[in-house]
Amino acid sequence: MSQKVSVVIEKDEFGYYAYSPELIGCQSQGDTMDEVLVNIKEAVDAYISTLTPEEKQEVLSKEILTTNIEVAIA
Repeated sequence: MSQKVSVVIEKDEFGYYAYSPELIGCQSQGDTMDEVLVNIKEAVDAYISTLTPEEKQEVLSKEILTTNIEVAIA
């Protein structure tokens, strides 16, 4: 069985940082986008493998919504 998990990826001068909002503390990094994607998938798989069935149901049933908003910059 597979399930989708939200992942946020941020780029800065050091590379890429990724985390999953549903899985508190589940994060990784990489020098490239490809590397961070592989690393965060490994981190998510490892995190989920430590959860009980009840915990999996709880964290994987959260609905994370994202959007972009326009802000004024003074």
